[in-house]
Amino acid sequence: MALPQDLVREFDELVKNYPEKRAALILALHRCQETMGGWISPDIMEDLAAYFALEPVEVYGVASFYPMFRLRPVGKHVVSICHNISCDLRGAQDVIAQVCKLTGAPLHGTSQDGKWTVATVECAGACANAPMFDLDGVYHEDLDAEKIAKILGAVK
Repeated sequence: MALPQDLVREFDELVKNYPEKRAALILALHRCQETMGGWISPDIMEDLAAYFALEPVEVYGVASFYPMFRLRPVGKHVVSICHNISCDLRGAQDVIAQVCKLTGAPLHGTSQDGKWTVATVECAGACANAPMFDLDGVYHEDLDAEKIAKILGAVK
């Protein structure tokens, strides 16, 4: 099993809070993604399947259904740009172009230096403050070229 023992111990405590062990799968996927490289590898899914007494395809079904889980390696920093209708009408395409230009990452790809991954997401629920992106789990709203340059320029 590739899961670190400290993570397994954490899961052992976590599952005590649920009537069925499998109910903790989404939280376990989050923890694996946070602590094991920023994405959910096939090996991690197999280990989680074994831990939760599920078939690997069941874990894959959950991980692939939710957009917050990444099934491919990502850069050190992930920019998720909302491109749903509110953001699109308020300049999401310009945000996408500038983020790709400033990071050197292609849309839905990772920069050659491995620092940035740029992706689009459907709706981030920040329509009143469109356009927006999520950078490493932090929302940035009401974006314009100056704000984008400042936000991305501050990242180490």
